[in-house]
Formats: sequence, C-alpha cells, structure tokens
Amino acid sequence: MNSVNESFSENNSIVHPEYFFIIGLSGIPYSTYFYIFLFFIYIVAVIGNSAVLFIIVVDRNLHSPKYIAVFNLALADFGETNALVPNMMKIFVFDSQYISYNACLANMFFVHFFSTMQSHTLVVLAYDRFIAICLPLRYHAIVNNNVMCVVFVGLWAFNSGLVAFVVTSITRLSFCKTNMIPSYYCDHGPVYRLACNDVSINALMAKLCTALYVVAPLIMIVLSYLGIFLALSKITTWEGRLKALKTCVSHLLLVGSFFLPIICIYFAAFMVSLTPNARVISTSLAYAVPPMLNPIIYVLNTSEIKDLIRKYLKKRSTQIEGVLN
Repeated sequence: MNSVNESFSENNSIVHPEYFFIIGLSGIPYSTYFYIFLFFIYIVAVIGNSAVLFIIVVDRNLHSPKYIAVFNLALADFGETNALVPNMMKIFVFDSQYISYNACLANMFFVHFFSTMQSHTLVVLAYDRFIAICLPLRYHAIVNNNVMCVVFVGLWAFNSGLVAFVVTSITRLSFCKTNMIPSYYCDHGPVYRLACNDVSINALMAKLCTALYVVAPLIMIVLSYLGIFLALSKITTWEGRLKALKTCVSHLLLVGSFFLPIICIYFAAFMVSLTPNARVISTSLAYAVPPMLNPIIYVLNTSEIKDLIRKYLKKRSTQIEGVLN
C-alpha cells in the first residue's frame, strides 16, 4: 500500500496516483460511537439549515440585509456538511477508504470553499451589527439588500476562484512516495506534503489561506466589536446597552462556535504534540459541529424566526383541532 507505482499514471514527468488512500481515524477503539455521533450531527445540520433556508425564502419579512447574510451562512453550512460528513461515513463506516485522484480534488475544493464562505459570512454579519449599532440612522443607506447581494456575489466569486487555484496547484505535484493521506478527507495540507517535488507554492497558498480565512476575519470581527463596545459605552442607560448588545448575541455565539475550535487546535498543536488520531478527531469536530449549531443558535436567539415558528405551530394546531372537531 505504501508503494503507489502500480496505480500511478505519468504525464510529462508529473506522476499522479489513480487513487488516494484515506487513513485518518484508523485503529481508534470504539470508533463506531464517533461515527454515530457524526451521523447525528449531519442529520441535525441538514434539517436545521434546510429549515433556516426555507423560512428565509418564504417569509418576506426576513428579506432584509441581515437575513441575506444568514441565508448565505446556512447555505455554506449545508454545503460543507454535505461535502464532508457523507464522504467520511462512506470511507470509514463502509471501509471504502480509496478515493480517486479527481474525486479527491473535488472533495478538497468543496470542503474548503464552503468553509471559506462560513468565515467571510461571519465578517459580513459583524459589519452588519457594527453599522446597526454605531451608525443606526445611516444603516439603511449603507446596508441594504442590493449592497448585500453584491457583497455575497463578490465573496462567492472570489472564494471559488482562490480555492480553485489552491486545488489546481495540486495538479503540478508529483506523488512518487505514498498515496496514503493522514486525514479524514482530502485536506490540502496533508495531500501536498505527500509530493516529492517542489511544494513551495502550495505551502505559500496554505499560509495565505490561513491569513485570509482565519487571522484576518478574526481581526476584523474583533475590531468591529471594539467599535460596538465603544458605541455602547456612550449609551447612558444599562437597559439601552443591553438591548443593543442583545442583537449581537447570536452572532457572537456563531463566531465562538466557528473560530474557538480552530484556535484551540492551533494552540494545542504548538503547546503539545498531538497524536494523528487526536488531531483528526479534533479537526473533524471543528468542521462538523458549527454547521449543526448555527441554525439552532439562530432559531433560539432570533425573535423573528421564533415568532414565525410560533405562528406556524399555532396555525397547525388550530387546523388539527378543526379536523378533530
């Protein structure tokens, strides 16, 4: 299995394997329970994000700048969950750890693409809260549906182009040592480190993506909330401050669920030497859990969505009572 010469196809001195072999999470005792947990996460994430998407589409009262951003976040969560978890289940539950070269690149693209959209959407939501609290009288002039649509069209185009370039850069690499990927999906870092020719471009792109999608978003979100807290300090009453801050609770929870696991993994990697399986489990949960939590957070902390659900349930109960009577 370490030798990949039999399955390699060579073209212009660049050697590509016909298949990769995913070895993350191999040999973990009681791994079945982890897969059951992942399946539960997947079901909740798909149902929750589908519900959020449906509610925002059908309720015209939610056709506002904030909910355009929430819609895009739910769409990114839905896409990432479907790009990641079913493939993990297929690989490890059904013992189908081989993945073709092209399928591996496709898996890499979609997982990273939807993850980048999650990160940048959280920045847009932070900007929305910043304008709403710091410049309330100019909010509708600065942030409106047209502006939000243009912003997200730009983000989807930019992120798809950059991630496509990152994935395409893999095709210039020659794999002549092993085809075993020490991860739970076709992750960019573990894949390019298997190459036996120059990987400097890939390493540079990995650092650039970390800066663009982890460091820069966190800095922008922190700066946004510094401005928000400064604006709140100018409000004379605690009731007014709490009322304004309450509108940020959902977003802060989303930011925490997305960035905190990533930060903890980075710090843990620097502080201690993580075993391969520990790294795989922690990163897989960091990717899989936020898409499950995001719709729950918005349903529980957004009055508009809660009121809509209450009206729907009340209407359904009235209809059922009418049928029974």
